[in-house]
Amino acid sequence: MGKKLVVVESPAKARTIGKYLGTEFVVKASKGHIKDLPKNEMGVDIENGFTPYYIVIPGKEKVVEELRKAAGKVDEVFLATDPDREGEAISYHVKEEIDPINPRSRRVLFYEITERGIKEAFSSAGSLDLNRVKAQWARRVLDRLVGYLISPILWKKLKGGLSAGRVQSVALRLICEREEERDAFVPEEYWIIEVILEKNENKFTARLTRKNNRKFRIKSEEEAIEAEKRIKETVLQVVRVEKKKKEKKALPPLITSTLQQEAFKLYKFPVKKTMQIAQKLYEGVDLGDGPVGLITYMRTDSYRISPLAIKDVRSFIREKFGEDYLPNRENKFKSKETAQEAHEAIRPTYVNLTPEAIKDKVSPDEYKIYSLIWKRFVASQMRPYVFEETRVEIAAGEYSLEAEGKVTLFPGFRKVFGNSTKNSELPTLEVGDRVTLVEVKKERKETQPPPRYNEASLVKELEEKGIGRPSTYASIISTLQDRTYVYKEEGKFIPTLLGEIVVGLLKENFPEIMDYNYTAEVEAELDKVERGEKNWQEVVSHFYKTLDHYIDEAKEKMPSVTLGIKSGLKCPACGSELILKRSKFGLYFHCEKCGYKAQFSHLVKKAIKMKCPRCGAPLTVKKSKKGEFIACTRYPECKYIYQGEEEDLPCPKGCEGHLVKRRGKRGRYFYGCSSYPDCKFITNYKPVRVKCPECGFPYMLKKGKKLICPSCENEMSYEETEG
Repeated sequence: MGKKLVVVESPAKARTIGKYLGTEFVVKASKGHIKDLPKNEMGVDIENGFTPYYIVIPGKEKVVEELRKAAGKVDEVFLATDPDREGEAISYHVKEEIDPINPRSRRVLFYEITERGIKEAFSSAGSLDLNRVKAQWARRVLDRLVGYLISPILWKKLKGGLSAGRVQSVALRLICEREEERDAFVPEEYWIIEVILEKNENKFTARLTRKNNRKFRIKSEEEAIEAEKRIKETVLQVVRVEKKKKEKKALPPLITSTLQQEAFKLYKFPVKKTMQIAQKLYEGVDLGDGPVGLITYMRTDSYRISPLAIKDVRSFIREKFGEDYLPNRENKFKSKETAQEAHEAIRPTYVNLTPEAIKDKVSPDEYKIYSLIWKRFVASQMRPYVFEETRVEIAAGEYSLEAEGKVTLFPGFRKVFGNSTKNSELPTLEVGDRVTLVEVKKERKETQPPPRYNEASLVKELEEKGIGRPSTYASIISTLQDRTYVYKEEGKFIPTLLGEIVVGLLKENFPEIMDYNYTAEVEAELDKVERGEKNWQEVVSHFYKTLDHYIDEAKEKMPSVTLGIKSGLKCPACGSELILKRSKFGLYFHCEKCGYKAQFSHLVKKAIKMKCPRCGAPLTVKKSKKGEFIACTRYPECKYIYQGEEEDLPCPKGCEGHLVKRRGKRGRYFYGCSSYPDCKFITNYKPVRVKCPECGFPYMLKKGKKLICPSCENEMSYEETEG
């Protein structure tokens, strides 16, 4: 025979690897996991050391049979699934299935799918890492215990179809608690004063920062007017000039979590999309001569770079940018203590393959992710960005104004990112110089509540708290949305009422399971299992004792909708707390004091914060064939129906209506006329308060990088309006 079988996860990865291997190799794909815990039962033998009961996933029988047949026709099998816990578990289950037919199998780890990477993997082929497999077992069992022991309690006490998750519920808690902070936030007024100054016909801007040499905040318009008056009456004189040469070191190359964050910040890519694109770049993209693995393995928390890759990138920097941009020795970055140093950071497999070289051969989204990875990697091994910072203090009586300037001395690593450094030079100033006042600008502001989480900030928070692992963030975020525990508005996560109620019940009845620190400790224990420092069954057993302690109590003490659950919402009619109850028609909110009722809906929170603009009565949520809507409780005497959030922007059709922001059936927002159905103007584009230069209409609609006037249809570039 003489042939060898290589088993990978995906057909795409199989095609790329097959390109580099000779005819003596047969490459087959398992198409992901071939075994899992059964779907409709726990599948964990608690009494027998928490032994997991894995079965062949329904629908995967044909794949398993193909792998068995292929294994029977070769001399040796190489298990080449991804180099992480999931990949190790897949290889373990493949080995289980083919061992009776061909027990001669070895494990190979591809950190990059290139000719070099494949040769290195085969030269160091070894055995399965059972500690990594056990760590995956432990995670799977822990998640199954939480799901199968807590979820049924939620079904009984609240409603069917709900789910609890060991990490998912804690992530939901983060989102809900941020919303509580926002609801409790009381904005405070403050004013900022900027002053346009001139010296030797050079204008510059300074900001009021101090009074009587102490930092202060202007809290009222009266104070702002008084400060403006004093500045205008006073001789303005430079009292301090401070120049400092500073440098900013290069950021490290990307790892999984930072890739997810940067892709969202720059391109608004959801975490799931980013990981799908990165997976494709790792497994191979066809550049014309067959598939090529463009990046190293994308699930990593290590900043380590292989010596060979360091040598390649240093040669590239020397040739492309010159010796001045190359540090004397490689830049090193410290990984977390829990990082797997066998992995590398995410980097291009061929540093000479620049983003521009592949731009026309990959999709626009693949280009963006590859470009991001390539630039961060190359920049990470370049000299620091050096600049001179100037701070000038100008006395205006008891007030102090401050101006800042920055001048680039050496672009360093920023050279990779193109023209990304902007100078903000100040005129030449010395202590004692007088400057001329050109204009004083004062602006009213309000303190802002903490921002809602978006995908980038949620990933960052989860990572900082040690909750979950980067490879799990995409599934966590997807599950929260699929279960309607949260929804997105303008890219930000907002908890639904259902999500808030579920978190409230879990926090009260499973305080330790929902604790951030405890969840992080469990993750740390799983890492110890992977390193062989802990027994996986001991970790699971300790967690189960904690969980079991709360299960029996929760069954008895957790409030039920049958008797009524406190909702935390105030009755719009009398101010008492609304109770959530269940009838044969579903869940509803009820005020036991005044009798107010509202159908359970995510619109309720909005409805009870408003009064009917026609008669002043409370609003409520009603149902029709077309869905849920907010209406007056005095119907049919008052037939007011809430159409959406009105903007102070006129309808472009010339009617008496204004723009209204509405939410469609699929959760997407659009803008329509408040006079609907008399006026049927509608648009999916967001209004921007930029006056049309052609007809003077007070706003335009943003369509990609264009602005379109809804009145005269004049178009202009969005960039033209900046500044």
